[in-house]
Amino acid sequence: MNKRLSLAATSLLSISLLLSACGGNNAGNANNGTASNESANNSGSSNAGTNAADNADAGNASAGSDEKVSLNFWTLFDGGDGANMQTLVDEFNKSHPNIQVKNTKLVWGEYYTKLITAVGNGNGPDVGISHTSRLPDLIDQGVVTEVDDVAEVAGVDWSSYNQNLLNATIVDGKHYAAPIDTHPFIMFYNKKLLKDAGLLGEDGKPVMEQSADGFMKFLDTLKAKLPAKVTPFALSNSNDDPYRLWWALYSQQGGNDIVSDDLKSAAVDKEKGAKAAGYIQKLYTGGYIKKNDPDFYKNFQSGTAAIMMTGVWATGTWEATKGLEFGAMPIPKIFDQEATWGDSHTIILPVTKSEDPAKRKAAMIFADWVASNGQIWAKAGHIPSKPSVLENADYKAMPYRSDYASVASTVKFSKPSTKNWQIRDNASFKILNEVWANKLDPAAAMDKLQDGVQKVLNE
Repeated sequence: MNKRLSLAATSLLSISLLLSACGGNNAGNANNGTASNESANNSGSSNAGTNAADNADAGNASAGSDEKVSLNFWTLFDGGDGANMQTLVDEFNKSHPNIQVKNTKLVWGEYYTKLITAVGNGNGPDVGISHTSRLPDLIDQGVVTEVDDVAEVAGVDWSSYNQNLLNATIVDGKHYAAPIDTHPFIMFYNKKLLKDAGLLGEDGKPVMEQSADGFMKFLDTLKAKLPAKVTPFALSNSNDDPYRLWWALYSQQGGNDIVSDDLKSAAVDKEKGAKAAGYIQKLYTGGYIKKNDPDFYKNFQSGTAAIMMTGVWATGTWEATKGLEFGAMPIPKIFDQEATWGDSHTIILPVTKSEDPAKRKAAMIFADWVASNGQIWAKAGHIPSKPSVLENADYKAMPYRSDYASVASTVKFSKPSTKNWQIRDNASFKILNEVWANKLDPAAAMDKLQDGVQKVLNE
């Protein structure tokens, strides 16, 4: 067993602890991790886009060589995501008869543990999926390989990707994955309720000044003009989504990452962090967000919430909801610059026993092809990783997606620390939840966050 395989096996316990943040598939439960909310809410159709065949050889024309290659592809998708990925695999196999991909679907909550175990035992897949946020752990544990050499052989043009998404997959100057999307934090709104409050423009978009005061005034009008049973702003009272909003507003002020460049020290910009936390705290204490909301997804879905912020994975759910007239847009620019929270799905090449050059080349051709055919993947709401896909006729024909596609360039990713998930769960969530409950002053919370982040980094 090579050194990287051994390291993956011995480090299994470490990443297993991280998985506790991602369990469950209840869309209405705000305590779920990113991907659990995604898969629960994605219910898009599985029909292939009409342009898939046109892009069949994207990445490398040599896919039609005489050498036949079979690839084992591990994925963690179910629901609409699972159907759309299977469609992509089927279309690829049809257009690349000499490269055949077998899609093995694993349960999300077990995926990373099984991937690390299999790689450690020398039985990992040829191709896999990783969230950008998970890459640092997989790299550190020797589970994934860098792909620069094979990408060149496969004809991958890295400049064809959204550079913000691509840069998040580069560690120490090396490419470790091909991003296929981003699934960021955005805003949904109920058109009927906004129209009743006089806040819907003729273009079908909210009438709102993009500023801290403007957004608060917008909520004040909703609160004053809509029935008392209507929640102006549907948001969880704890954990994921309010944290995502805090990260977005912190980033909108140009706040640096809360981990230092060398990944060894806490680096919370306390002033900006407190300003972001204080603004969100007022949304709770001012009655704009319903306290103890048992299911803020259902609140919006039932038509009793004017706006809602969550990930793009909810788009498919709202589309399938009869009678719900909604719109989607980037979250407002409340502070100095547009920025939001987000993550990405990427395709990786795990460490294998043989490191077969033919299989690695075929795998990169497949990965680049999937990214080039993002109009199929976007059916679940994701933003494609290649700007060219945004001009695809099938993509443009889908409602809502183009209204928030620009967010791909304003997602603020965390630095590639192996401790990001522990920091989120064991420090950020716990401390910020006290702010939302009005039990902790925002400034004091930033002192605690600085200490909490450092404690995790020291562990």
